Amino acid sequence: MRRDRPPLVTVADVRAALWSLVSTAVGLGIAIAVVDGADATGPWAVVPAALVVGVGDALLRPALRRLARAGGALGALLLGLAAQVAVVWAALTFLPGVSSDSWTAVLGVLLVAAVVMACGHWVLGARDNAYVVGDLLRRSRRRAGLPRRAGPEAAGAGDGGDERPPGVLVVMLDGVARPTLEHALQAGLAPTLERWLASGSHHLESWWARVPCTTPASTLGLLHGTTAAVPAFRWWSRRLGRLVVTNRPADAAEVERTASDGRGLLAHGGVAVSTMFSGDAPTTLLVMSRAAQGLGPGQLFVRFFSSPFVLVRAVLGTVAEALKELYQGWQQVVRGVRPRVRRGGWYPVLRAVTNVLLRDLNTSLVAEQLVRGAPVVCVDLVDYDEIAHHAGPLRPEALRALEGLDRVVGLWEEIARGAPRRYRVVVVSDHGQSLGATFEQVVGRSFGDEVHRLMALPAPEHDDRAEREVWGPANTALNALRKERDGAGRLLVGPDRDDPGPGLPEVEVIGSGNLGMIWFCRSPRRLAAAEVEARWPALVPGLVGSPAVGFVVVHGAEGPVARGRRGSHDLATGRVTGRDPLAGYGSRARADLLRVAGLEDAGDLVVVSAVGPMGRVHALEGLVGSHGGLGGAQGEAFLLHPADLRVPDDEREDVDGARMLVGAETVHRRLVAWLASLGLREDA
Repeated sequence: MRRDRPPLVTVADVRAALWSLVSTAVGLGIAIAVVDGADATGPWAVVPAALVVGVGDALLRPALRRLARAGGALGALLLGLAAQVAVVWAALTFLPGVSSDSWTAVLGVLLVAAVVMACGHWVLGARDNAYVVGDLLRRSRRRAGLPRRAGPEAAGAGDGGDERPPGVLVVMLDGVARPTLEHALQAGLAPTLERWLASGSHHLESWWARVPCTTPASTLGLLHGTTAAVPAFRWWSRRLGRLVVTNRPADAAEVERTASDGRGLLAHGGVAVSTMFSGDAPTTLLVMSRAAQGLGPGQLFVRFFSSPFVLVRAVLGTVAEALKELYQGWQQVVRGVRPRVRRGGWYPVLRAVTNVLLRDLNTSLVAEQLVRGAPVVCVDLVDYDEIAHHAGPLRPEALRALEGLDRVVGLWEEIARGAPRRYRVVVVSDHGQSLGATFEQVVGRSFGDEVHRLMALPAPEHDDRAEREVWGPANTALNALRKERDGAGRLLVGPDRDDPGPGLPEVEVIGSGNLGMIWFCRSPRRLAAAEVEARWPALVPGLVGSPAVGFVVVHGAEGPVARGRRGSHDLATGRVTGRDPLAGYGSRARADLLRVAGLEDAGDLVVVSAVGPMGRVHALEGLVGSHGGLGGAQGEAFLLHPADLRVPDDEREDVDGARMLVGAETVHRRLVAWLASLGLREDA
């Protein structure tokens, strides 16, 4: 039962304030002791300085919010850092018993104190990021009358007389297959979600992510209700005469423009946080398709950037995460883990930014939206997907990332208990991942090299486009910060250009997981199978005969046909000649391939890798965990929803003997129907 008038100060508030004061004092004390140029007359002299740091943050934050409205997220970052340095400088300059002789000493104290506090946080076992939103968490507990962590009953899991208006939090866990989630639940790595399922407050079911089961296709479908514009993660557009790469903000914006009807999932007051597309949300924060407009309203970033030591600790944690990735990659080599891929280059840095800095920032942004009472909030957490690509879907480091995401969801749940709305939390994945050795590891050449060899074309230069997927979240932030800084152009990290310059290339070869597409770019239309055979007679037979390839979809006289080593399958009629090349790919293979082959921008040839008896596939790019095509767990995503928001059985279809929703568009319609039932959609 909620309290009508929550107390202004609770015992939990006092305890939290004292703990914050003690930890800050210890951190400052050790920092002052080790930094040259900083001094204290005794241990107790540090306590007033710690008090000033905490009070200074509370006093400065309203002014910083007003200033950040004009300065955007970049302004909030600069103002927040300046405020942290200024508060520590003031404490060391004007308080008796402590002193510093330079700004360098002040910065040193700030850094060392953050290190000490982060280490203390870890030693005590509080390794989640509750400190990022500590003040919001205390306020939420006070409003809900909850002095400490409580079960779902106290949090308002049922109606229980809760008169708050409804709200919905949609959490997207990128790349988590239903079987992977069940593995994590059994291993005790997702206690928050396990508690929901055990209590009966939530139900778990599968949904089928149709080919291409990639982030841009599924995210566009979930947020905008269509996937027709996305045949793969990246593709050749004959209309534009160039490659479209969806983790480029400009291309993401163009894809959304063609798909949006203004009535996306987050229309009517919703908020999108760290998603690829906006869902027509009026408020977007770190959204790729809106990066040209900036990261979002600057005042919403002040809490994270200005809170004492929060940003500094996040940066330090980011460095530690990069070192951890280097160690874990080395351990795979030492233990002889196979299959595996190289985990060097920029990846350790990008994993660190995604799994620490951006996760902490997302935690803060979503928490603030819950406290503000946004009707619908949607956030995409990519941490697991990034690690699983390079380590493997069920490898320990990937599952530990999933464990961390469960803690974040639990933190939002706790904040939602005292929010002005009674939030239902829906957790959904966009696709799964499948394990397997890469095409290059099986064949000895990359997919692109093999296609060029079979076409008797010169080998292409090193193609690093597959490596750029990990730049997605960082690309959003860097493009938006560049836009906020000078309002001009776009900043693309990593190798920049995919356009061929003067003249069109003979062929473009793209791998999206174990789904490959080949375009003959100089033809103004898609080439039929007979034309391909006449021009490059070795191409299709060579691909079909490869040990890493399961089948190739070509366009025959009557429609698309899947050709395998010993037979073919007419996708339009279902007629099979010889041995069915789709055997072993599941009951959805024909329908999914028929659909994707008919998309406007689909390749002239569509290639799907071989699949082994354990569901292992061969990525046509350099990733040991992949998704995009068929085989393994990649197509079976999950939907975990409140029990009072039901899924009618007539919306499900049979997939390999199980009943489930099919296609991101269907899940989108179900989500919109739930919002309508809660009174959160005006147009339904």
